[in-house]
Amino acid sequence: MSRKLIFPLYYAAILFQAGAYGLTFMLPRLFDSFGANEKVVGTMLLLTTAATVITVYFSGHLSDLLGRLRTLGMACIAISASLFLYGTVPGVGPGLAAASLLLGFGWGLTYSLGPIVMSRLVRADERVRYFTLLSVFVMAGFGFAPVIASAMEDAGFTIRDAFVLNGALCLVSAALFLALDRPIKAQAVNARPEAPSRITLAAVAGVLRSPARLPVFMVFLGASIFAGLNNFQTVFADARGLDYAYFFMSYTLTTVTFRLVMARFTGGANPYMTIALLQCLMCAGLALFVVSGDSLPLYVLVAVLFGLGYGVSYPVLVAMAADDADDDLGAQTLQLFALTYFIGIFGFPLVAGWMIVEVGTTPLLILITLLAVVEAALALRRGLARRGASAAEA
Repeated sequence: MSRKLIFPLYYAAILFQAGAYGLTFMLPRLFDSFGANEKVVGTMLLLTTAATVITVYFSGHLSDLLGRLRTLGMACIAISASLFLYGTVPGVGPGLAAASLLLGFGWGLTYSLGPIVMSRLVRADERVRYFTLLSVFVMAGFGFAPVIASAMEDAGFTIRDAFVLNGALCLVSAALFLALDRPIKAQAVNARPEAPSRITLAAVAGVLRSPARLPVFMVFLGASIFAGLNNFQTVFADARGLDYAYFFMSYTLTTVTFRLVMARFTGGANPYMTIALLQCLMCAGLALFVVSGDSLPLYVLVAVLFGLGYGVSYPVLVAMAADDADDDLGAQTLQLFALTYFIGIFGFPLVAGWMIVEVGTTPLLILITLLAVVEAALALRRGLARRGASAAEA
């Protein structure tokens, strides 16, 4: 199989399974259908967090045993089972808990191993470009899944039907990953056998001693911001009399468009300054959302600014994690990057759900905005340090 065919098939597999995470934004609506509130959403996502953290830690062990593409195929089957359960369980109970655990297991594997497989296919100087394209398809799955769910509801289907449909697409992803196993190994840039991917305490210590510890921590902050804003966007929209589909559509189109525009962008001479600038836009969008009320134009503007800020800076941050990693700890660094991402993505909704029920949505939005300010400040600090080092060398 040629490289020209491998890339679109791999991206298609990523796209189809990425919708599963996008549907977690619909969990408040799904849970409301059987009388559960945002606290229950946060609790179930805490189970997902636990499963994800354990899975990411052992993902290297599993992929060393089975191979990365076979492990990705197995992960997609687990995600499919999770979505089918979400679409059929009658209410809160063991079935819902099993769905949350399976989702964490599947996403922990796909998110941590996906970039590692990509890194085998591209040279170091191509990472930003190809990681950006990879993130385009991930984001398309994330963002359009809620929009499709909204369209299905408008057409007379239920929110459960959207989960079942995406479960079927995840089975397609599984088949594609399994079919790409041999072709990707044959087309790897480095023909040597895959380096061990397993995480050990020594590897963790090595990552934390390297400059990569900053992007590993920053992605945790960004994931918490993303989860707080997106997982409860249906709640924010309903409270203001707005249609959440406008937010997800605007955010996704902005992110996908600008990631495609920047696909050949290598991050500039100082990528951390690029990240800082973009995240300042994110801060502006979040601050605007605190005060924008029920204005639809401002609601769309918030989504666009968030798409430019978080959505466009994220793939550059992934590339920085890979670039800042020690040569012999590249796979482990990307797995820890995924680990901290998932702690934020699935852990922060527990805090957010509690805040919505106990103190309301506005304090939550203020907290999210403050987290964004901290992340932008960290990027700016590293960027200024790099600029100073470059000037000293000159």
